[in-house]
Amino acid sequence: MLKLVTVFAVVFLAELGDKTQLATLLFASDRNQNPALVFLAAASALVLSTAIAVLVGSQGARYLEAVPLKLVAGIGFVALGGWTLVEHFRGA
Repeated sequence: MLKLVTVFAVVFLAELGDKTQLATLLFASDRNQNPALVFLAAASALVLSTAIAVLVGSQGARYLEAVPLKLVAGIGFVALGGWTLVEHFRGA
């Protein structure tokens, strides 16, 4: 149960304020769009992309056991964060 709560919390926090949520917000703010349909479409897209990630992750684990995936992912996130900061201060 604790792992389920941990996965939920991490994914929920990671999704807050990301580009996907902002795009969904913009679609929902369009008066010509039905908010319920925007919700269903966005939720379906997130479920499908999560299913693909779980499938690739579970299948890839067989072949990537020797690769320190958490380290690689952590370095990637730090690099993206650094790049975002540089672009911000560069005025881009």
